[in-house]
Amino acid sequence: MTDLLFVVSAADHWTLQDGTRHPTGFWAEELVEPYTTFTEAGYTITVATPGGRTPVVDPGSLEPDAAGGEDRAAALKTSLDKLHPVLADAVPLESRRAEDFDLLFVPGGHAPMEDLAVDERFGELVRHFVESDKIVAMVCHAPAALLPAFASGGRWLFSDYRLTSFTNLEEVQAGLADKAPWLLQDRLQEAGAVFSSGDPWEPHVVVDRTLYTGQNPASSRPLAERVVADLSARST
Repeated sequence: MTDLLFVVSAADHWTLQDGTRHPTGFWAEELVEPYTTFTEAGYTITVATPGGRTPVVDPGSLEPDAAGGEDRAAALKTSLDKLHPVLADAVPLESRRAEDFDLLFVPGGHAPMEDLAVDERFGELVRHFVESDKIVAMVCHAPAALLPAFASGGRWLFSDYRLTSFTNLEEVQAGLADKAPWLLQDRLQEAGAVFSSGDPWEPHVVVDRTLYTGQNPASSRPLAERVVADLSARST
């Protein structure tokens, strides 16, 4: 049995450069597709959020243009309706320990840039996963949650790691780059990451050691499938 800690941001807004609050939450596709993939693989999934608060969906991720059409948006809404009891029953992230799980996954949306990106306790949890040679997987804006993770000597834990995230170009095309307090690609590169990017909005997955990252919403299922395949290979 594989035990997965599925960490979701509890933020419902992203504070922009001018101090205004942009409504956000988790990105629907980035939660639904991996959760479904991991469930189909037979994983035992524990959903955790900061403070055990019920996470909210980014309303923009359910708009037909963002979701991939009316039918796709409706399907995501149906999936989230079914998952609502699971999300509403999220456990406090602060009570979870790396030794109780086999891997860690975080979906994106701008929300992780508001809370997980500055959560030192979560950074410690990530460090424990990495030091235990356990997979840490994050998609789109979720790699912001890697920023508070430091090695015992004070060096950023993922310095010199190859990774990806939502790119500056995609943020520009999404229309929020000029309002952002900081851009994720820039911050990861400044911290010491070796940044890798594919074509905008196309699937792109990067694996370096036990760190698995996906560039954008389209990378959600390919990232989860890669995690499942590699964990299965490990066990054979």
